Amino acid sequence: MNRRLAVFAGVAVLVSIYEVARLFQLLPGKLPIGGVIGLHVLALLIFALIHGAMFYGLRGILIYFAICVVVGNLFENLSVTTGFPFGRYYFTDAMGPKLFHVPILVGLAYVGMGYLSWTLGRVILRDLRSPLAGARTITLPLVAAFIMVAWDFANDPVWATIDRLWVWQNGGAYFGVPLTNFVGLYFVYYLIHQLFAIYLRGRSPRARPLPAGYWRWAIIFYGLCAAEGAIFVLSKRTSAVVFDATGTPWNTNAITGACALVRIFVMGAFAALAWLRLANENQRD
Repeated sequence: MNRRLAVFAGVAVLVSIYEVARLFQLLPGKLPIGGVIGLHVLALLIFALIHGAMFYGLRGILIYFAICVVVGNLFENLSVTTGFPFGRYYFTDAMGPKLFHVPILVGLAYVGMGYLSWTLGRVILRDLRSPLAGARTITLPLVAAFIMVAWDFANDPVWATIDRLWVWQNGGAYFGVPLTNFVGLYFVYYLIHQLFAIYLRGRSPRARPLPAGYWRWAIIFYGLCAAEGAIFVLSKRTSAVVFDATGTPWNTNAITGACALVRIFVMGAFAALAWLRLANENQRD
């Protein structure tokens, strides 16, 4: 019981850190955008490592960490230098130190949000107990990649076109972001989760069946990411026009409004579906 309370307290602290980081967005200038992103990424990363170790064991979650960091950084650096698979872009210095051409925080972001997406995929597909096998080794990575790309739809125009964390050299149709970015991201996210599925295939979970609360925390965390749309509305950014690298003008209120809708009606839909699936699973048990 004491161990469960300690885990609960730790998760609650991580959720609080995540929310405090996002609330800084209501106070422009109080914390650099790189600091906001850093707290956001690190809170999700630590949650993934703790939560994942309980189900997959320390070795399992570290293998997932390694897959995310290696594959994510490989394709990010490849795209910066060649334009494949996301398109032509470069990172500014706003996110801090880089590994070659890519900020370290970007590679770590793959781990936290990737793990949440993978976990929601397991809940939605009702794959919470038995070893991963058969068609689920394909369907789970496909679903997890969709869930993760929704996060990019909700964030990339704000972080790229408004905050200028990175710059798309040829602009793009989605508020300055090219559509190839999302096609490329889906491919990379699928590859990451497919590699993890191959590792897990036939392996029994380290833990005995875990209570619903264990899975619910991951859904809550993803749901908080979806609820960020309210923060963009509350922040009441002054309406302005920003320009992408091609000189195309974009209205900041239009960007934040569209991204808020994606958070609510796409990410929110995945979170709601996972919550309902988990509730139905408990009733069936």
